[in-house]
Parts: sequence; structure tokens; C-alpha cells
Amino acid sequence: MIRSRWVLIAYVIYLVVPLYWLMSMAIRSNADIVGDFALLPNSPTLANFAEIISNPVWYEAFGNSLAYVVINTVISLAVAIPAAYAFSRYRFLGDKQLFFWLLTNRMAPPAVFLLPFFQLYSAIGLFDTPLAVALAHCLFTVPLSVWILEGFFSAVPRELDELAKIDGHSFPYFFFRIFLPINRGAIGVTLFFCFMFSWVELLLARTLSGAASKPIVVVMTRTVSASGMDWGVLAAAGVLTVLPGVLVVWFVRNHLVKGFALGRVS
Repeated sequence: MIRSRWVLIAYVIYLVVPLYWLMSMAIRSNADIVGDFALLPNSPTLANFAEIISNPVWYEAFGNSLAYVVINTVISLAVAIPAAYAFSRYRFLGDKQLFFWLLTNRMAPPAVFLLPFFQLYSAIGLFDTPLAVALAHCLFTVPLSVWILEGFFSAVPRELDELAKIDGHSFPYFFFRIFLPINRGAIGVTLFFCFMFSWVELLLARTLSGAASKPIVVVMTRTVSASGMDWGVLAAAGVLTVLPGVLVVWFVRNHLVKGFALGRVS
């Protein structure tokens, strides 16, 4: 027991140290960062955060990232919820094959779709817009969302549907007022996975965006000035990019165990 406790403490320290060092770098100047090693900042400063807040390149990039993440999450949930309900409640010709085909889309690496997406969006005028990145991410988040939600929905007894019908409730009333509230944990977990994939994905976001819709993950890879890498500003941006993820995790924290089991834990 004592040995396990020390192992757990060592693991927590291992996880916390990078976060602490990131926050420490965010309140240091570049001279302090590249100077002598010190656990605590010699002269703490908020200049790095001020640079991000005042520089349109940074705050517009944050806005672009949030825009396509929100669009992707909304579209993914809007498509996946009815699809998952259909897979969990009905049996039709080719249902298993279609369900497996959805998963094969998730198995393909994003690089495979770079050229088709680039040419298609350039042809129809969607290139360099948040919608382009959001739709590209949907190719991966929609199958994952259907897979997670179908597991949760299947765990809800079908007798509930029949009881609602016997009580005289219409299907829209049952679906939106009874069924979805029961599965709000499933929706929260699915939202978490959609957000995390879209927020941290770099390859598609970098290829399908230009000067007008450049996301934060792309700006962070270009933090180089004439004097070299701007470590302090990059660390401050890293701290700010962690915050949305922390908020989402806090929102679905009570349901993550089922989520990491892909909805297969009832």
C-alpha cells in the first residue's frame, strides 16, 4: 500500500511538473528563460499575456479556433444523435456494414484527405474559412460520436419508448424531453471528444486555413522573431489554449469513465 502511494505521488508529480514549467515560462522574459536555471521566476511579468491580448494575430487566431471547434461540435452532435438512435433502436438491411463503414473513416489518417479537401474547398470557395476546417473535422468526429452515443443509447431499455407511446406522448416530445435528458451524460462525453480532436488537430487546420482564418495551433508554430524563438509568448499561448480544455473536462468530469470506455459501460 505504501509503495503504491509513492508510485501515485511520483506519477502526479510527473504530470504536474510540465504544467508548472509552462506556467512558469509564461510569466518570464526570454532573457530569464534562456538564462540560468531557476525553479521560480526572477522577475515575474504579465507582458507575454498582454502581447497575446493586444496582438490581433493572437486573439483572432483564438477566435478562429473556437469558431471551427464550435461549428464542428454542433454539426457532429446534430448528425450523430439521430444516427445513433437509429442504430440503437432499429434493424435494417446493411446496418452493421454501415456502422462498420463509419468506423473505417475514423481509422484513416487525416493526411489521406488533405489533397481532396484542399481542391474541393478551393473550387467551391470554402478555403480559408472556419467552416472548411469544421467540415473536414466532421469526417472524423461524426463516426466517433455515433459510436459513443450508440453504446449509451442501447443501454436505455426500449420499453421506455413504448411506455412513452402508451402514455400518449409524441415522438418529438419523448425524444427531446425524455430520451435526451436521460442521456445528457453521453452527450457531454461526446462533446468532450469532439472538442478535443478539433481543438488540438493541426494538419487539416493548417492546410485548409490561410491568412484570414489562421487557427491558434498554426500561429503557435510560427512564434519566431528576428531575435529567435519567443519562448515567453509561446508559453503564455500554451497556457491559454489549455484553459478551454480544462473547462470542457470540468463540465463532463462525472461521465468520463464511461466515455473512455467508448460508451460500452452501462
